Order: sequence, then structure tokens, then C-alpha cells
Amino acid sequence: MGDVARLYRARKLSPVELTEFLLERIARLHPKLNAFITVTADQARAQAKKAESELSVTRRRKTAIDLGPLHGIPISLKDNIHTAGIRTTAGSVVLRDFIPAEDGPVVTRLKHVGAVILGKTNLHEFAYGVTTNNPHFGAARNPWDVSRISGGSSGGSAAALAAGLCFGSIGTDTGGSIRIPAALCGVTGLKPTRDLVDASGVIPLSPTLDCVGPMARNVEDASILFRAILGHQDNSGVASRKATHRNLSKLRLGLPGEFFFDVISTEVEKLFESATHSLRRLGAKIVDVSIPSLLETESAGNRIGWAEATHYHQQAGWFPSRAAEYSEDVRSRLEAGTNVSATAYLEALDQRQKFINQLREIMESAKLDALVVPTVPVVAPAIGEENIRIASKEYPTRALLLRLNRPANLAGVPAISVPCGFTPAGLPAGLQFIGGANGENILLSIASAYERLHPSNKHPNF
Repeated sequence: MGDVARLYRARKLSPVELTEFLLERIARLHPKLNAFITVTADQARAQAKKAESELSVTRRRKTAIDLGPLHGIPISLKDNIHTAGIRTTAGSVVLRDFIPAEDGPVVTRLKHVGAVILGKTNLHEFAYGVTTNNPHFGAARNPWDVSRISGGSSGGSAAALAAGLCFGSIGTDTGGSIRIPAALCGVTGLKPTRDLVDASGVIPLSPTLDCVGPMARNVEDASILFRAILGHQDNSGVASRKATHRNLSKLRLGLPGEFFFDVISTEVEKLFESATHSLRRLGAKIVDVSIPSLLETESAGNRIGWAEATHYHQQAGWFPSRAAEYSEDVRSRLEAGTNVSATAYLEALDQRQKFINQLREIMESAKLDALVVPTVPVVAPAIGEENIRIASKEYPTRALLLRLNRPANLAGVPAISVPCGFTPAGLPAGLQFIGGANGENILLSIASAYERLHPSNKHPNF
């Protein structure tokens, strides 16, 4: 993205050329990947043409109109984000024909800085799952192995990025739905601090846990998108690199002694150990820490998420009156939400606050800049693989994929996943940094430094 912005300004590439190239690529690869639900080709062409005109110097206009590094850059949006005049399905037949009257705030901000929106990406129905094995619109497939899931719920966004169908995407994250697909598809995904990015105009899942954030091919691009959806766009015409040169020798990273390594595949654990070795080579001090309340995060997150999701769907008038229209897995979780008592929900909120307090106290007392942990304990499962064997025990796929991501949502703190290598079978894994509240700049700095040492030069063969 940053490189494309510089090519535009050097007149070596045009927004119209790049947009046409990507639209053709989307059409050609759609049967294999199914990354998009709706492609907005006419709108994208019009936006690209406008950007090209604005970035050009003419006889009548002696200076270009430069809206920043996203100006003329083709991106995508997860299809639970409101787009004026363009259907927003949330991956469900319940909203198959829903056309919002207004853009969500994140879309308004992206249009304000001249982004070209190629379309709306596939997702797990109502963002309520982690596989994007969508029975209504088809499964989004992993570009590294199309027999495998792309992750979820922002699976279409990650697949589109990994396959080179767009240069950035906006996803949502309630229990890992940005970071899980980022890890399984070998891209970068940032879950911001809760409420930092305006989530109005997004079909909610669990308001206590929901976040909106950027997904991109690298950390610099994620940073550009993040600043844009915050409304803090750099108008210099090229991406700022100020946040990417932090001296890691001054950083302290915490390595939790419990929870994150209780259930993990051998191949992912090896890649994680290699990544932490590289961080130490960069000068980072990695210290062991204990966060006992981590063990309560799975139960608390489930009860909050189940109750709030069911309440929203009841209030919308869709559940249970239209229960038969939901996919089986989403319907079963909405039914589970009806069984969460008020007392259980309030207890989960208390556990959440206990975890927030404990995490903050430990990070402050140990003077930590971030935690470093794996993003997902396994690589991408096969489509339809409901259980995964680790050592001699089988675990539900959904629970495994959520497990290491839910703590950041429960605490409301930022977290970023970056690629950290490939297994012998050629499947990517993710490295996760979890920061303190409003610690996005530090996370982006750490991730950028790691990425410079280990650039992801491999690409799916399409």
C-alpha cells in the first residue's frame, strides 16, 4: 500500500490501471476462493477515476489534490459494515437484501481519504464463528491450500489479502475475528482498543467485546489503514515510518506461564519459539509472567458473547421468529444465549473486570510494553473439520481457534497478529502481541521491527 502510493506519485502506476487489474483478478479467482460476497465494480472504477484525476497535475490545476497514502488504493470491507446503497448481508439470508441508507463511520472516513472500495468480503454468518464456512454464500477458502478454512469471522478479508485481491481490508473482532484469519492466511491484523474505532454502522455481535480494525499484507499498510479509520490520516502523500524504528532493546515483553501454551501443536510451538529467539536477537527482553485469571477468560467470554448476541437478534426481531433461516451452528449458539441467566451474565462481567485489573497491574508492575504469545495454536484446519487432535486428545476446532485471542477482547486491549513463518506443509502461523489500553503505536512498532527481520516474501501460487 505504501509502495503503491509512492508509485502513484511518481506517475509509474495509476489508480485506474490497478483497480482494473484487481477487478479482473477477483473475477478470475472467485470460483477458487469465494472471498467476496459483493463486488462493487462500477463504484470502484468511479472512485479510481476520481482519485487519478485528483492526483494529476493539469493545465487548469497546477497542483495535485493529495488526500494521503490511501488515495486511490483499492481495499475491501467485511460485509457486516454498513455501505450506503450497497447490500450488507452479514453473511446471512436474513439480510440478503438489506441495503443501508448510510455508510458506517469507518466507511465515511475511508472515502474521505480517497480509498477505492472494491467490494464486501465473505464472513461467518453474522460474524458468529471462526471458520467462514458459510452455508448461505459458500466457504471462503484459504489461498495457501483451498481445501482449508481461511479463518473467521473476517475470513474473506484475509483470503482476499493473501491472494492479492486488495491492498487492505476492514474487519471486525469480537473473540479473534481479525487475528485468527490473519494468522491462518499469513497476513497482518490489528484489533484496536475497545471503543477506539467507531463501531456504529456495524452489525453487532457482542457490544462489550466488538472492535473494528485493519487487516493488511504488512504492518506499514495496517498502520496506514488504522490511522485512516481513526481519522488521523497523514496527508503527506506517503506513509509515515516514524512508528517503525523503535529501539527494541528498551522493550520488555511478557511471556505468560499459563494458558497460552497448555494446548498447542508442535509445529506452531516451534515457530513461536523461533520468533521469540528473533525478538531477543533484536534486543527485546522477554520476561516470564503469571496472570492467573487468564484461566477464567474462556468461560466469561462465552457467557458475555452468547447473552449479548442473542439479545441483539431478539431485539432485531429475527430470533426466534426466523430461526430456521440461520445456519445450524449460529442458531445453536443463539439458543445457548437464551440459557445464560442474568446472574451468570453479571458474574461474567465481574470476571472480566477482575481480568482487566489483574492484567493492568501485572503489566505495570513488570514494566511490560506488551505480551508475546501465539495467535492460534494450530494452522488452518480443513473445511468441515470440526475437531483437531493435539497429542493424544481431540479438541473442538472453534474453541481452539478462539482460545488465545479471547483474552484481548475480554480486557478491551489492543492486539496484533503478524506472520511468523510456515510449517513444512507450507501453512502460515501467526505471532501475537497484546498491549495495554491505547498501546497500538507500541504494538505496531514491535511488529514492524519483527517483520523487518523476518519479511514474508512467500505468496500463494495463483
